[in-house]
Amino acid sequence: MSEVRYTTEHEWVRVNDSGTVTFGITDFAQEALGDIVYLDLPAVGSALAAGQTCGEVESTKSVSDIYAPINGQVLAVNGEAVTAPETVNQDPLGNGWLVEMQPSDPDEFGDLLTATDYEAFTRQA
Repeated sequence: MSEVRYTTEHEWVRVNDSGTVTFGITDFAQEALGDIVYLDLPAVGSALAAGQTCGEVESTKSVSDIYAPINGQVLAVNGEAVTAPETVNQDPLGNGWLVEMQPSDPDEFGDLLTATDYEAFTRQA
């Protein structure tokens, strides 16, 4: 599996073999949210801007925004997770992925937090 990077808004990002990126919410985020009951994801073809709201995740505890981790265009959304949002709780870094996108600038991936940096960030939260 390729390297995973993170954002301070609690999204994980992975570069796929094709050069696209897949992202979702982190295990830390899904644990804090509790049971996820609804996802609102961006439409395929949408242009996303890094740091901007691109969707929403609703749990039994609260509603939280989902933020685009990098700039790019949405290629696919995880329909399985939309239909069965609990998938995000069960496997946030696998079957619970949210969006696949074509990055505008692949180098932006390197600007995201490493696993070590994200772990340190979550300890401060």
